[in-house]
Amino acid sequence: MQAGRLNRRCVLQTPGTATDELGQPIPGWTDVATLWADIRMKSGLESIKAGAPVSVVQASIRVRYRAGITAGMRVVHNLVAYEIKAVLPDVGGREYVDLVCEVVA
Repeated sequence: MQAGRLNRRCVLQTPGTATDELGQPIPGWTDVATLWADIRMKSGLESIKAGAPVSVVQASIRVRYRAGITAGMRVVHNLVAYEIKAVLPDVGGREYVDLVCEVVA
């Protein structure tokens, strides 16, 4: 894998919960790792749901091979959160992992 293609610094996050002063759970995100990635926008769609316009952007993010990445996590780059929908590892070469992501705005 050419390192020059991994030109975006991103943060991998997993859903986590914290507790407030009363012990009640607060849903949030926990940083797992900071990594370099290649982000490619694949398609976009705009529709109306519940009377409000919604745009959905699909992206493919390639990172160096790393175990433990699952659907449900997210990648954050420049304050944009990419929800991981599927994880496609390079099983043979173990060089990279492709992440099928979605940005809903």
